[in-house]
Amino acid sequence: MSGSVSGSVLAIDAGNSKTDVALVAASGTVVAAARGGGFQPPVVGVETAVDVLESAVREVFASAGASGADHVSACLANADLPVEEEQLAAALDARGWGASVTVRNDTFAILRAGVAEPRGVAVVCGAGINCVGMRPDGRTARFPAIGRISGDWGGGWGLAEEALWHAARAEDGRGGPTSLARTLPAHFGLPSMYALIEALHLSRIDELRRHELTPVLFATAVEGDTVARAIVDRLAEEVVAMASVALTRLDLLEEETPVLLGGSVLAAGHAQLDDGISSLLASRAPKAVPRVVSVRPVLGAALLGLDHVGAPAGALERVRRFYEPGGTNRSPASSAR
Repeated sequence: MSGSVSGSVLAIDAGNSKTDVALVAASGTVVAAARGGGFQPPVVGVETAVDVLESAVREVFASAGASGADHVSACLANADLPVEEEQLAAALDARGWGASVTVRNDTFAILRAGVAEPRGVAVVCGAGINCVGMRPDGRTARFPAIGRISGDWGGGWGLAEEALWHAARAEDGRGGPTSLARTLPAHFGLPSMYALIEALHLSRIDELRRHELTPVLFATAVEGDTVARAIVDRLAEEVVAMASVALTRLDLLEEETPVLLGGSVLAAGHAQLDDGISSLLASRAPKAVPRVVSVRPVLGAALLGLDHVGAPAGALERVRRFYEPGGTNRSPASSAR
Protein backbone atom coordinates (compact mmCIF):
# COMPACT_ATOMS: atom_id res chain seq x y z
CA MET A 1 0.00 0.00 0.00
CA SER A 2 1.37 3.42 -0.90
CA GLY A 3 0.08 6.95 -0.75
CA SER A 4 -3.03 7.64 1.28
CA VAL A 5 -5.51 4.92 2.16
CA SER A 6 -8.78 5.70 0.34
CA GLY A 7 -11.44 7.00 2.71
CA SER A 8 -9.11 6.52 5.65
CA VAL A 9 -8.99 8.34 8.96
CA LEU A 10 -5.90 9.19 10.97
CA ALA A 11 -7.23 9.15 14.54
CA ILE A 12 -5.23 10.93 17.25
CA ASP A 13 -5.99 11.05 20.95
CA ALA A 14 -3.37 13.12 22.74
CA GLY A 15 -3.33 13.56 26.50
CA ASN A 16 -0.90 15.27 28.82
CA SER A 17 1.01 12.04 29.44
CA LYS A 18 0.57 9.93 26.28
CA THR A 19 -0.69 9.93 22.70
CA ASP A 20 -2.48 7.17 20.79
CA VAL A 21 -2.54 7.24 16.99
CA ALA A 22 -4.35 4.88 14.63
CA LEU A 23 -4.84 4.69 10.87
CA VAL A 24 -8.35 3.42 10.19
CA ALA A 25 -9.59 2.35 6.76
CA ALA A 26 -13.01 3.44 5.50
CA SER A 27 -14.19 -0.09 6.27
CA GLY A 28 -13.40 0.44 9.97
CA THR A 29 -10.32 -1.80 9.92
CA VAL A 30 -7.48 -0.52 12.08
CA VAL A 31 -4.55 -0.67 9.68
CA ALA A 32 -1.83 0.42 12.11
CA ALA A 33 -1.48 1.97 15.55
CA ALA A 34 1.25 3.51 17.71
CA ARG A 35 1.70 5.26 21.03
CA GLY A 36 3.73 8.40 21.67
CA GLY A 37 4.53 10.89 24.40
CA GLY A 38 2.39 13.54 26.06
CA PHE A 39 0.94 16.57 24.30
CA GLN A 40 1.64 19.79 26.22
CA PRO A 41 1.67 22.86 23.96
CA PRO A 42 1.34 25.31 26.91
CA VAL A 43 4.61 23.94 28.29
CA VAL A 44 6.75 23.32 25.19
CA GLY A 45 5.03 25.38 22.49
CA VAL A 46 2.71 24.27 19.69
CA GLU A 47 5.33 23.16 17.16
CA THR A 48 7.34 21.12 19.64
CA ALA A 49 4.16 19.52 20.93
CA VAL A 50 3.09 18.62 17.39
CA ASP A 51 6.56 17.13 16.82
CA VAL A 52 5.67 14.60 19.52
CA LEU A 53 2.52 13.68 17.60
CA GLU A 54 4.47 13.45 14.36
CA SER A 55 6.78 10.78 15.76
CA ALA A 56 3.82 8.46 16.39
CA VAL A 57 2.09 9.45 13.15
CA ARG A 58 5.17 8.60 11.08
CA GLU A 59 5.43 5.25 12.86
CA VAL A 60 1.82 4.47 11.90
CA PHE A 61 2.30 5.51 8.27
CA ALA A 62 5.50 3.46 8.00
CA SER A 63 3.78 0.40 9.43
CA ALA A 64 0.85 0.81 7.03
CA GLY A 65 3.00 1.62 4.01
CA ALA A 66 1.08 4.86 3.60
CA SER A 67 2.04 8.51 3.34
CA GLY A 68 -1.21 10.11 4.48
CA ALA A 69 -4.92 9.77 5.20
CA ASP A 70 -8.06 11.30 3.76
CA HIS A 71 -9.01 12.89 7.08
CA VAL A 72 -7.26 13.65 10.37
CA SER A 73 -9.47 13.42 13.45
CA ALA A 74 -7.52 14.74 16.42
CA CYS A 75 -8.81 14.96 19.99
CA LEU A 76 -6.22 16.89 21.94
CA ALA A 77 -5.57 17.83 25.53
CA ASN A 78 -5.03 21.55 26.08
CA ALA A 79 -7.39 22.40 23.22
CA ASP A 80 -9.73 23.96 25.74
CA LEU A 81 -11.06 26.94 23.76
CA PRO A 82 -12.39 27.02 20.17
CA VAL A 83 -9.61 29.44 19.24
CA GLU A 84 -7.04 26.90 20.47
CA GLU A 85 -8.71 24.18 18.41
CA GLU A 86 -8.41 26.41 15.35
CA GLN A 87 -4.72 27.13 16.01
CA LEU A 88 -3.92 23.45 16.53
CA ALA A 89 -5.90 22.44 13.44
CA ALA A 90 -3.79 24.83 11.40
CA ALA A 91 -0.59 23.40 12.90
CA LEU A 92 -1.66 19.82 12.09
CA ASP A 93 -2.83 20.76 8.61
CA ALA A 94 0.61 22.23 7.88
CA ARG A 95 2.16 18.80 8.52
CA GLY A 96 0.30 17.33 5.54
CA TRP A 97 -0.94 14.19 7.26
CA GLY A 98 -4.37 14.29 5.63
CA ALA A 99 -6.52 16.08 3.09
CA SER A 100 -8.64 17.59 5.87
CA VAL A 101 -8.21 18.10 9.62
CA THR A 102 -10.62 18.38 12.52
CA VAL A 103 -9.38 19.18 16.04
CA ARG A 104 -11.49 18.83 19.18
CA ASN A 105 -10.81 18.81 22.88
CA ASP A 106 -9.91 15.31 24.03
CA THR A 107 -13.06 15.10 26.18
CA PHE A 108 -15.04 14.67 22.94
CA ALA A 109 -13.12 11.42 22.35
CA ILE A 110 -14.38 10.00 25.65
CA LEU A 111 -17.93 11.00 24.76
CA ARG A 112 -17.92 9.53 21.25
CA ALA A 113 -16.21 6.34 22.44
CA GLY A 114 -19.05 5.69 24.85
CA VAL A 115 -22.10 6.23 22.62
CA ALA A 116 -23.53 4.62 19.51
CA GLU A 117 -24.31 8.05 18.04
CA PRO A 118 -22.85 11.50 18.79
CA ARG A 119 -25.41 12.25 21.52
CA GLY A 120 -24.79 12.62 25.23
CA VAL A 121 -22.59 14.24 27.84
CA ALA A 122 -19.13 13.27 29.04
CA VAL A 123 -17.29 14.33 32.18
CA VAL A 124 -13.59 13.56 32.32
CA CYS A 125 -11.55 13.69 35.50
CA GLY A 126 -7.88 12.88 35.14
CA ALA A 127 -5.21 15.44 35.93
CA GLY A 128 -7.92 18.08 35.51
CA ILE A 129 -11.67 18.07 35.01
CA ASN A 130 -13.76 18.87 31.95
CA CYS A 131 -17.21 18.28 30.51
CA VAL A 132 -18.66 18.36 27.01
CA GLY A 133 -21.96 17.44 25.40
CA MET A 134 -23.10 16.96 21.85
CA ARG A 135 -26.15 16.20 19.73
CA PRO A 136 -26.27 14.62 16.26
CA ASP A 137 -27.37 17.98 14.80
CA GLY A 138 -23.95 19.42 15.68
CA ARG A 139 -24.93 21.36 18.80
CA THR A 140 -22.37 21.16 21.57
CA ALA A 141 -22.00 22.25 25.18
CA ARG A 142 -18.63 22.79 26.79
CA PHE A 143 -16.73 24.66 29.48
CA PRO A 144 -13.43 26.58 29.22
CA ALA A 145 -11.89 24.14 31.75
CA ILE A 146 -8.60 25.97 32.19
CA GLY A 147 -8.46 26.00 35.98
CA ARG A 148 -9.79 28.10 38.80
CA ILE A 149 -10.07 31.23 36.64
CA SER A 150 -12.77 29.43 34.66
CA GLY A 151 -14.53 28.15 37.77
CA ASP A 152 -13.11 24.63 37.77
CA TRP A 153 -12.50 22.45 40.78
CA GLY A 154 -11.46 18.82 40.80
CA GLY A 155 -9.19 16.59 38.80
CA GLY A 156 -6.31 14.68 40.29
CA TRP A 157 -4.22 17.82 40.67
CA GLY A 158 -6.98 19.75 42.44
CA LEU A 159 -7.81 16.83 44.73
CA ALA A 160 -4.18 16.49 45.78
CA GLU A 161 -3.96 20.23 46.46
CA GLU A 162 -7.13 20.14 48.56
CA ALA A 163 -5.87 17.15 50.54
CA LEU A 164 -2.55 18.92 51.23
CA TRP A 165 -4.37 22.05 52.41
CA HIS A 166 -6.48 20.17 54.94
CA ALA A 167 -3.57 18.04 56.12
CA ALA A 168 -1.30 21.05 56.68
CA ARG A 169 -3.94 22.85 58.74
CA ALA A 170 -4.70 19.72 60.74
CA GLU A 171 -1.06 19.32 61.74
CA ASP A 172 -0.50 22.92 62.85
CA GLY A 173 -3.88 23.37 64.54
CA ARG A 174 -5.61 25.77 62.15
CA GLY A 175 -7.99 23.04 61.03
CA GLY A 176 -9.72 19.98 62.38
CA PRO A 177 -8.06 16.57 62.65
CA THR A 178 -7.66 14.33 59.61
CA SER A 179 -5.67 11.18 58.93
CA LEU A 180 -4.42 12.89 55.77
CA ALA A 181 -1.82 14.61 57.98
CA ARG A 182 -0.33 11.14 58.42
CA THR A 183 -1.07 9.33 55.17
CA LEU A 184 0.12 12.03 52.74
CA PRO A 185 3.68 12.41 54.09
CA ALA A 186 3.88 8.66 54.73
CA HIS A 187 3.43 8.06 50.99
CA PHE A 188 6.82 9.72 50.44
CA GLY A 189 8.40 8.13 53.52
CA LEU A 190 8.29 11.39 55.48
CA PRO A 191 7.35 11.77 59.17
CA SER A 192 5.15 14.90 59.05
CA MET A 193 3.32 17.39 56.92
CA TYR A 194 5.98 19.95 57.74
CA ALA A 195 8.58 17.66 56.18
CA LEU A 196 6.39 17.13 53.11
CA ILE A 197 5.72 20.86 52.71
CA GLU A 198 9.44 21.55 52.92
CA ALA A 199 10.28 18.81 50.42
CA LEU A 200 7.72 20.09 47.92
CA HIS A 201 8.68 23.73 48.36
CA LEU A 202 12.39 23.06 47.93
CA SER A 203 11.75 20.67 45.01
CA ARG A 204 13.23 17.68 46.80
CA ILE A 205 10.07 15.99 45.56
CA ASP A 206 9.24 16.81 41.96
CA GLU A 207 6.11 18.92 41.76
CA LEU A 208 4.61 16.53 39.20
CA ARG A 209 4.58 13.78 41.82
CA ARG A 210 1.78 15.56 43.67
CA HIS A 211 -0.68 13.59 41.55
CA GLU A 212 0.43 10.49 43.46
CA LEU A 213 -1.44 11.85 46.47
CA THR A 214 -4.86 11.47 44.83
CA PRO A 215 -5.00 7.67 45.33
CA VAL A 216 -3.82 8.26 48.92
CA LEU A 217 -6.77 10.60 49.42
CA PHE A 218 -9.22 7.96 48.22
CA ALA A 219 -7.58 5.26 50.34
CA THR A 220 -7.86 7.52 53.39
CA ALA A 221 -11.53 8.11 52.59
CA VAL A 222 -12.10 4.35 52.49
CA GLU A 223 -10.65 4.17 56.00
CA GLY A 224 -13.49 6.47 57.10
CA ASP A 225 -11.65 9.77 57.52
CA THR A 226 -14.30 12.50 57.60
CA VAL A 227 -12.25 15.17 55.80
CA ALA A 228 -11.12 12.83 53.02
CA ARG A 229 -14.69 11.62 52.52
CA ALA A 230 -15.93 15.20 52.31
CA ILE A 231 -13.44 15.95 49.51
CA VAL A 232 -14.63 12.90 47.57
CA ASP A 233 -18.25 13.99 48.06
CA ARG A 234 -17.36 17.45 46.78
CA LEU A 235 -15.94 15.90 43.60
CA ALA A 236 -19.19 13.98 43.06
CA GLU A 237 -21.07 17.28 43.41
CA GLU A 238 -18.81 18.94 40.85
CA VAL A 239 -19.16 16.12 38.32
CA VAL A 240 -22.94 16.20 38.56
CA ALA A 241 -23.06 20.01 38.41
CA MET A 242 -21.15 20.01 35.12
CA ALA A 243 -23.20 17.16 33.66
CA SER A 244 -26.51 18.74 34.66
CA VAL A 245 -25.61 22.10 33.14
CA ALA A 246 -24.50 20.47 29.88
CA LEU A 247 -27.72 18.43 29.71
CA THR A 248 -29.75 21.59 30.29
CA ARG A 249 -27.91 23.56 27.60
CA LEU A 250 -28.58 20.81 25.06
CA ASP A 251 -32.25 20.38 26.05
CA LEU A 252 -31.52 16.80 27.08
CA LEU A 253 -32.49 16.99 30.74
CA GLU A 254 -35.93 15.53 30.06
CA GLU A 255 -34.69 12.79 27.70
CA GLU A 256 -32.95 9.52 28.52
CA THR A 257 -29.36 10.50 27.82
CA PRO A 258 -26.00 8.82 28.47
CA VAL A 259 -23.62 10.59 30.82
CA LEU A 260 -20.17 9.15 30.20
CA LEU A 261 -17.55 9.26 32.94
CA GLY A 262 -13.90 8.98 31.94
CA GLY A 263 -10.36 9.75 32.98
CA SER A 264 -8.16 8.02 35.54
CA VAL A 265 -10.09 9.26 38.59
CA LEU A 266 -13.59 8.45 37.36
CA ALA A 267 -12.59 5.13 35.78
CA ALA A 268 -10.83 3.85 38.92
CA GLY A 269 -13.93 2.37 40.52
CA HIS A 270 -13.96 4.37 43.77
CA ALA A 271 -17.16 3.15 45.43
CA GLN A 272 -17.95 6.33 47.37
CA LEU A 273 -17.44 8.54 44.31
CA ASP A 274 -19.41 6.25 42.00
CA ASP A 275 -22.30 6.00 44.46
CA GLY A 276 -22.30 9.76 45.06
CA ILE A 277 -22.46 10.54 41.34
CA SER A 278 -25.23 8.01 40.74
CA SER A 279 -27.29 9.30 43.68
CA LEU A 280 -26.93 12.97 42.75
CA LEU A 281 -27.72 12.34 39.09
CA ALA A 282 -30.83 10.39 40.08
CA SER A 283 -31.99 13.45 41.99
CA ARG A 284 -31.01 16.25 39.59
CA ALA A 285 -31.15 14.54 36.19
CA PRO A 286 -33.24 11.42 36.72
CA LYS A 287 -33.27 10.48 33.04
CA ALA A 288 -29.48 10.56 32.76
CA VAL A 289 -27.85 7.15 32.34
CA PRO A 290 -24.34 7.22 33.87
CA ARG A 291 -21.68 4.90 32.47
CA VAL A 292 -17.96 4.69 33.02
CA VAL A 293 -15.86 4.53 29.85
CA SER A 294 -12.56 2.73 30.22
CA VAL A 295 -11.86 1.98 26.55
CA ARG A 296 -8.98 3.86 24.93
CA PRO A 297 -10.26 7.30 23.89
CA VAL A 298 -8.57 6.98 20.48
CA LEU A 299 -11.66 4.93 19.62
CA GLY A 300 -13.70 8.12 19.99
CA ALA A 301 -11.33 10.02 17.72
CA ALA A 302 -11.64 7.26 15.12
CA LEU A 303 -15.45 7.24 15.31
CA LEU A 304 -15.60 11.02 14.96
CA GLY A 305 -13.37 10.74 11.91
CA LEU A 306 -15.52 8.01 10.37
CA ASP A 307 -18.59 10.17 11.05
CA HIS A 308 -16.88 12.97 9.14
CA VAL A 309 -16.15 10.84 6.05
CA GLY A 310 -19.64 9.33 6.06
CA ALA A 311 -18.55 5.77 6.79
CA PRO A 312 -21.33 3.15 6.98
CA ALA A 313 -22.62 1.77 10.28
CA GLY A 314 -20.69 -1.46 9.73
CA ALA A 315 -17.40 0.44 9.72
CA LEU A 316 -18.24 2.11 13.03
CA GLU A 317 -19.03 -1.27 14.57
CA ARG A 318 -15.85 -2.82 13.22
CA VAL A 319 -13.53 -0.24 14.76
CA ARG A 320 -15.50 -0.39 18.02
CA ARG A 321 -15.06 -4.18 18.18
CA PHE A 322 -11.32 -3.72 17.67
CA TYR A 323 -11.01 -1.54 20.77
CA GLU A 324 -13.63 -3.06 23.03
CA PRO A 325 -13.90 -6.79 22.21
CA GLY A 326 -15.10 -7.63 25.71
CA GLY A 327 -17.22 -4.54 26.32
CA THR A 328 -15.54 -1.77 28.28
CA ASN A 329 -18.42 0.39 29.52
CA ARG A 330 -19.82 -0.14 32.99
CA SER A 331 -22.31 1.57 35.25
CA PRO A 332 -20.80 3.36 38.26
CA ALA A 333 -23.00 1.21 40.47
CA SER A 334 -21.25 -1.91 39.16
CA SER A 335 -17.81 -0.84 40.41
CA ALA A 336 -15.87 -3.40 42.36
CA ARG A 337 -16.45 -2.86 46.05
